[in-house]
Amino acid sequence: MIRPSRALLARIRLARAGFGLRRLQRDRSGMALTEFALIMPFFLGMGLWGVELANYSYTRERIGQLATRIADNGSRLGDYSQLQNRKVYESDVNDMLIGAGIQSGTQLDLFNNGRVIISSLEVNSSGQQYIHWQRCLGTKRVNSSYGVQGDIRTVGMGPTGSEVYAFDKEAVIFVEVKYDYKPLISATFVGTPTISSIATYTVRASRDLSQLFQTTPASPSMVCTKYTATVS
Repeated sequence: MIRPSRALLARIRLARAGFGLRRLQRDRSGMALTEFALIMPFFLGMGLWGVELANYSYTRERIGQLATRIADNGSRLGDYSQLQNRKVYESDVNDMLIGAGIQSGTQLDLFNNGRVIISSLEVNSSGQQYIHWQRCLGTKRVNSSYGVQGDIRTVGMGPTGSEVYAFDKEAVIFVEVKYDYKPLISATFVGTPTISSIATYTVRASRDLSQLFQTTPASPSMVCTKYTATVS
């Protein structure tokens, strides 16, 4: 019996190894699964980021709409006597704030995560712009960005270059909503920024601007030194 030489055996082994490698190269049975496993974390992360970004954009839109709605409601406050200028009561402002909480819905939890600041910009006896009264609701410890009750405003209220002014014997309701965004999935994607929105409306009808009147018994006065989520 003739035994193959070592050199021949080596060539046979190399040929078999090469054949096996070629078979492995042609084999596609697990490639799709492997590729999916490699790219799935990337697509999952992008998908979650997209959902979080969409929720953040939606929340910003809701806060902006809420500020506009509160300002609009504030411009309509007052009794409806045809014989004298309309009076605005503390209870009217309280009802407006309570309504804002209802309109915002339970998901936002507006007054536990943010603050609503309502200012009445008017003209004083010296012809100066000033904040006659200001009422707030919410636990977020933040003040108005444009002044507090009693402040004289030489440039009205609002961002620089976009200030609003009240006319003599009229008032402008200026609303600020400041809200701490709560992530839907994780703060990793957009963080936890404060969403701020402002809105203004000129009072719609003749209003008694002398004061905020009280009911009997007296209603709570939601002055801006209070940091609470409920009218009390």
